[in-house]
Order: sequence, then structure tokens, then C-alpha cells
Amino acid sequence: MARKLTDVMAALPAARRQRVTKRAMELATLKDLRIASQQTQADLAASLGVGQVTISRLEKRSDMLLSTLRHYVEGMGGTLQLVAQFPNRPPVVIEHLGADNHG
Repeated sequence: MARKLTDVMAALPAARRQRVTKRAMELATLKDLRIASQQTQADLAASLGVGQVTISRLEKRSDMLLSTLRHYVEGMGGTLQLVAQFPNRPPVVIEHLGADNHG
């Protein structure tokens, strides 16, 4: 059964949780994020209700819809936040982009 990232993190000792969080901030790929959350492709696929091959394909893509990326991140128990950064201005969080617009 797939485990949620929040459950896995909550079970870790505080020092380990801090190291994992710090390392996650350094990661760049979806595969790295999934591995850091201690999930296999099959685990994440089950959580999202898709096949393992779908997860494999997503992790190899360099371009995808924000809604797809959000769904992937949420499947690991996380949330996706899009932040625009500009010189000499504070970062701006862009909301509702990539969110499902189904009623």
C-alpha cells in the first residue's frame, strides 16, 4: 500500500526529518523527489490510480502540464507552489495556475 509523505516524515526522528527536508530542497527531478519520499513508481502509481509505466514516462518528460505536475506532487502527499522571482522584487506566488477547474 502506498504511504503518504507526511506519514513517513512524521515517523522520522527530528534530526533525520531536517536532513530529508534540506536534501529535498536540493533535488531537481521528479524521480529524486519520489525516491526522497521513499516511494516506488508502483507506490505512486497506485496512489494516483495509474499504471507504473505512466509514472516512468512522467519522470522522463521535460515538459508537462502544471495540473499533471500538481497531481504527481499531491500523490506523494505534497503540494505544488509556483513562484515567480524577479530582480529587485519579492517573489510572487502564482495561485490557481494548474488547478483543476472542474466544478
